[in-house]
Amino acid sequence: MMFPDSKNLAITVERQFPRTISKASFPHRFGKYSEIKTSKFEFVFDLNGELKFIRGLDVNWPHPAEQLKRTDGNDWVYYSVGDISGEGGIHSWMGEYYLPCLPYPSNAVWEINYFKNANIMGAFAEWSQLYANLYESQKEGLHPKSKELISSILQNHDGVWYERSKKLNEIIGGRVSVLPPDARHVDYEIIPIMIADGCLYHCDFCCVKTAQKFQKRHRDNILEQVQQLKVHYGRNLENYNALFLGNHDALAAGEELICFTASEAFKAFFVEEARAITPCLLLFGSVDSLLHSDNELFRKLNQLPYHTYINIGFESINPSTLKIIGKPLDAGRVRAAFDKMLKVNSHFTNIEVSGNFLIGEQLLPEHYHSLAELLRTAPDNSHKKGAIYLSPLKDSPKKRELLPRFFEIKSQSQLPVYIYLIQRL
Repeated sequence: MMFPDSKNLAITVERQFPRTISKASFPHRFGKYSEIKTSKFEFVFDLNGELKFIRGLDVNWPHPAEQLKRTDGNDWVYYSVGDISGEGGIHSWMGEYYLPCLPYPSNAVWEINYFKNANIMGAFAEWSQLYANLYESQKEGLHPKSKELISSILQNHDGVWYERSKKLNEIIGGRVSVLPPDARHVDYEIIPIMIADGCLYHCDFCCVKTAQKFQKRHRDNILEQVQQLKVHYGRNLENYNALFLGNHDALAAGEELICFTASEAFKAFFVEEARAITPCLLLFGSVDSLLHSDNELFRKLNQLPYHTYINIGFESINPSTLKIIGKPLDAGRVRAAFDKMLKVNSHFTNIEVSGNFLIGEQLLPEHYHSLAELLRTAPDNSHKKGAIYLSPLKDSPKKRELLPRFFEIKSQSQLPVYIYLIQRL
């Protein structure tokens, strides 16, 4: 429902967009949101009244398809379409039509500092003005639906956003420092549940590593997370279609805990008569946790009411590179895990295993030769499931110097190849 008001605002209350996320070159909403448009900006709010997107509408905005998005971690991410369209543009790097420009240090091959763009930063000033105008508009004769929306928005000011993001971290026991690259399929909109802490390897190169030893969470802790998260997300739960099991190697938690958590979360978050799409289940795994996972685990995952994405950190298949980056693996185990990834993708309809390899100026030529050979000779029997993601080392150049190397590997690969950015929740 759309309502005009006396301050030249166009207010749309709880507009229903398609439930399924589609990949499009223009901002494509999914789920149910409310909108308020001024002459210069479009502001989009979730079902709890929290601001989610800002997009410029006049000629001063950099591009009509670009927008600011606020995450559940209270970060503002700028979605850029880049400066090259078509072949060689952002879609060929990311598998998406946008590049997330993050407000914190990451591992991008091309960084855009949106803080330096006065027109983009003007969106925040416009938001402050809109908030003040909405406060005053409460005194006017508004349509009851508009008044209800405005009241909800005014209860969710910047301070509340900060407290809610802090509360989310408290519920799950820490911040999600990195999301799997396959989270791009759901625009990084996930519900997180921690089923394990720490990791198996503690590799030297890793910029998101934890000092904790790997340890599973107890079932009681997981059930408490589920109960608190249901309250935390409130009405806006219906806009989520993905569950992330954390943290850095949830696959190592094993069949029982993974399936228990996925089932409990489905009953709490996703069971609705109106839900017509299959939610996604996302988790990280390691070379060893993949090798130690038997067919029974994959059989049970395949039967869950999810499409499951498992992302494995291979990093390199070159022995010298593995030693340099401090990954305690030999090339034989990496190759065995890669082969198992292909096998799982071929045999299980509802499971997709993807893999990460490193890219960086400082890596040995042998690293690239072995990687190109691995991907070039991969048997084409996985139905093109399971992308290969090339993750730039964090201190790599940020001005596209790595892209020629990326395209060289991509052009030879039997599997889809994309860039992997370290994006947190």
